Amino acid sequence: MFPRSAAYRSGLLELDDGQSVFWEETGNPDGLPALYLHGGPGGGLGRRGYVRSFDPDRFRVVGLDQRGCGRSAPLADDPRHDLDANTTPRLVADLEALREHLGIEAWVVDGVSWGSTLAQAYAQAHPDRVLGMVLMAVTTTSRAEVDWITEHVGAIYPEGWDRLASHAEGAGVGYRRGERRVVEAYARLLRDPSSAVRAAAARAWTEWEDTHVAVGAGGFRRDPRWDDGAYAEVFATLVTHYWAHDGFLDPPLLARTGTIAHIPAILLHGRLDVSGPLVTAWQLHRAWPASELVVVEGEGHGGRSMAEQWAAANSRMADTVSAARRATRPAPHRPTSGPAAGPA
Repeated sequence: MFPRSAAYRSGLLELDDGQSVFWEETGNPDGLPALYLHGGPGGGLGRRGYVRSFDPDRFRVVGLDQRGCGRSAPLADDPRHDLDANTTPRLVADLEALREHLGIEAWVVDGVSWGSTLAQAYAQAHPDRVLGMVLMAVTTTSRAEVDWITEHVGAIYPEGWDRLASHAEGAGVGYRRGERRVVEAYARLLRDPSSAVRAAAARAWTEWEDTHVAVGAGGFRRDPRWDDGAYAEVFATLVTHYWAHDGFLDPPLLARTGTIAHIPAILLHGRLDVSGPLVTAWQLHRAWPASELVVVEGEGHGGRSMAEQWAAANSRMADTVSAARRATRPAPHRPTSGPAAGPA
């Protein structure tokens, strides 16, 4: 992997609805533009580990905190934030506004976990702006995927899911397991007027997050990000908001993959990813002729080997884009007769 280099430029892009998104640029200002989309929803750029997956000499890397999280403003738990307007189409519009703001004609688009869903949604809306894609821990946020990660994976972690459901049943929102979706109950709890109710729901939800990633992560551990209660609440608010609406994607992404089937892509997925089983990446690859699927054995929803494969995939994608540009570049005009036809 590459050094964690510092950003050379950053800013806060004011959007037309009163919201703003934080963005930063790292690497070579004259390099191949690449957009990084973080997970969650609501995960943010964090400690900027993503920059280590891009060669700083070859890439002009753009990262942003998606609306409502990180250093964007206002945050999802702020009354000034319009959570109802925080949808996937709106995020896609934010990305396009940022591209125009930075004067980028087209870019490679990288996405991890939820970010891979958002990357696909953006590419399907603006295929002419995407040079290639690198997606890791691949998701499409379909109803089946959401129901798996919030309901059915409880067959593997029954005690953890029981705690998740029990909290919702005792919270007074009318939830009963087997009758309604637990994610919808948490989406309501995390919009409750009481800060204590929201904080308790965020603690229960983030414990479930740590539970279902445990297999590929080598066992249960508490993610230190949750030590920041404000961060945990923003994260849980956005995750449940999006998942309760199946990612605001209708029709589902997989049904529209034909619109981006020509765009070169590398899909990276861990064999042990219980949170998002490999079948999603497999189905996407089958529907995407220009894609390559890399299965990382022995890891789950992330890991050291996956991060190294991600860095290698970005370098290969840079080679692919460079080769495509050379192939389409007009040949220089060379006179074929007359005195000027010989070498200078």
